[in-house]
Order: sequence, then structure tokens, then C-alpha cells
Amino acid sequence: MSVPRPAVLVTGSSGLLGQPVCRELADRGYEVFGFDRVGLPEPPKRCANVHDIECDLTSYENVRGAVADVRRRTDGKLASVVHLAAYYDFSGEDSEAYDEVTVHGTDRLLNALNEFELQQFIFSSTMLVHAPCEPGQHISETDPLLAKWPYPESKIRTERLIREGHPGVRSVFLRIAGVYTDDGRQPTIVQQIKRIHEKDFQSYFFPGDTETGQAAVHLDDAVDAVVATVERRDQIEAKTAILIGEPDPPSYETLQDEIGRLVHGERWTTLCVPKPLAKVGASVTDTLSDGEAFIKPFMVNMADDHYALDLSRAKQLLGWEPKRRLIDRLPTIIDGLKQDPDQWYRKNGLNR
Repeated sequence: MSVPRPAVLVTGSSGLLGQPVCRELADRGYEVFGFDRVGLPEPPKRCANVHDIECDLTSYENVRGAVADVRRRTDGKLASVVHLAAYYDFSGEDSEAYDEVTVHGTDRLLNALNEFELQQFIFSSTMLVHAPCEPGQHISETDPLLAKWPYPESKIRTERLIREGHPGVRSVFLRIAGVYTDDGRQPTIVQQIKRIHEKDFQSYFFPGDTETGQAAVHLDDAVDAVVATVERRDQIEAKTAILIGEPDPPSYETLQDEIGRLVHGERWTTLCVPKPLAKVGASVTDTLSDGEAFIKPFMVNMADDHYALDLSRAKQLLGWEPKRRLIDRLPTIIDGLKQDPDQWYRKNGLNR
């Protein structure tokens, strides 16, 4: 059966970014096929133009079956594939899942799509594939790559796989900053708020330069960027990388002060501690919490890595720049915490 609307396949369609991307593309006139594995989060109730298909990227047989289903419904024509599914673990530990899901899963998907008439393949990467910059500088897509832990390393390897292993694919690499919502959701931001809210001992110390910061991007802005990439698929050359996020992030100290003011009505005292001492403290805390502490020793060396983004390419190719700033959304995020702390903690996967 031929689909009268241009078709888009979205992997990771039940995720934080996947769900609104599917909805927005359907609203823009696309027929959307959402791939995700069985289990939580379950696919939400969809509109008539979004179709959920079970797909486990670790199984080539499963991927081929899901892709064959899409082929039957689209006559083998896809305007774009938005590949969001990947493995992510904030512990910093390496895992075979980075290979099985992110790297080889992408390879399985592209191999299964070989016989499609495919106009574009979007890979959701991360700004963390880049080496950090100094305050006052901005990272561009041509700047050096440097992965400091397994998650961005898996993204670098997958970008390379797509470029070298599938050179005929019209690929786009969206290197996206940490995605947050008006509820919080972005782990480092949420944990920083939690520490100050609870007046945790760690909230008063920082192992590095408090003038550094890391770019983030509001979920709605990230969705706009993905949709703009699909809409301009005929104008973007193959193997193009595009950074997506705020150009000038608030510093750690600025966030500390603003969170302290919004939560407790006062500026927050933040003292710098040497990295070796901070590593010992993080290790002890993690051990005492049976490995459940958020701050891991490996994070200490990266604590003051600075990520500010040059958005020239996003503006030129997508007509995109963020409409929202994290510092302006903090009052909304923290108002949710103050109105109903238990619900805020649940939404952000936190224990009280």
C-alpha cells in the first residue's frame, strides 16, 4: 500500500525526544513510523499518522522484519530516517551495549534500509564528541574530536561507521547538547538542583573553575532542530555535522547562585576544592551508597570542561537557533519542585 504523505522513520520513538518529534512530524504532514523496543516507556497514544513498530536494534532479524513492515507500507520510499535510539549510561562504565545498540545497531539498521529510496539519514550525536573549549571561545563542527568517556566515544565510532561504511547515504549528524524540559529531566541540571534543595554537603563544593559551563537545549528547541533538518533534507549535503544547543551557557557559579536564590531565597556559597580531594570524596560517597551516588570519580576531571557552541552552521543550514535559555527556564523548573516535591522527584527519577 502506498502512503500518500512523505514517510519518516523515527527510532527511539518512545523516548524524551522521540515522542514529540513523531508528533511534530505528523502535524507537518508526514507519515511517521516509530521504532522502539518492547518495555518502558510504552508508546503513548498516537494520532492516525504515527505508527508504532516493535524493533530491537540488537537483533538483525528483528530489525529486518520491522524495516520490511515499513517497506510494505511505503513502497520503499522514505523522506528521512531520524535515528535517536542509542545506549546511554551515566555511570561512566564501559558496556558492550554501546557496541551492540549504538554502533552495530546503527549498522544493522542501515543495512536493512539498503533497498529503500532514502533521501536522508539523521544520526543523533552529541556535542560531547568535541574537545571542550576555553571560556570566551566557541566550539564549531570542524574543531577536534575528543571523547572522555564511553558514551561520546560510541557516538564518534558510529559517525565514522556511517561515513565510511555507508558512504552513499545522505547522512546528517546532529551533535545535540543536553536536553532539558520545564520539569528538569537533564541529569546534571536536575542533580545540581537536588543537591542545593537538600542542602547536601556536596552542593557547597566544586572541583574546578566555576566560570565554566556546558551548553544545554530545551526539548522544544531540540524538536524544532530535528524537524528543520527533515524539512531541509534536499539542501543539506551528505556527511554534514551540525551543533545544536545554547551558544553561551550559564556558568556553574551562575547556576548555583540562581538555584540557591529560587529555592532558598539566598545566593549559594560555592567553594573550589582540588580535583584529587574531590575524587577521594566522590569515591567514598559512591562506596557508602553502594554505587548509587550520582557524582562518580571519573566526572571530577571533566567538571570544569567548557562547552559553548558556534551556531553558524545551524543558522545557515536549518534557519535554527534556540528560542529558550536555561537560565530563563529555571524559575519554571524550580516552581514545579516547590509546588510538589514528591512529583518533581518522581518525574526526574530521583529518590528522596
